[in-house]
Amino acid sequence: MPNIKPVSDLRNYGEVLRDVAVGQPVFLTKNGHGRYAVLDMEEYRQYEILLAKEKLLKELEKGRRSGENGNWLKAEDVFRELEEKYNG
Repeated sequence: MPNIKPVSDLRNYGEVLRDVAVGQPVFLTKNGHGRYAVLDMEEYRQYEILLAKEKLLKELEKGRRSGENGNWLKAEDVFRELEEKYNG
């Protein structure tokens, strides 16, 4: 069951933070609507990794579709683009 508290409970932030655990975020509401989520750092790291994987999969799918259309890039062009993107 989700742990939902009004944002005003942050006056007692120690109590709110004690309720946060891996897999058990605390959701804060403002004017009765969900506004914030307080996550354990490990859970946040896992979330970041998941987002990075999702982004990579989207780019790979985009590349696959581009290849199906015959829009191939030369290896030199790919390396140049990567060099520009990551090394400025």
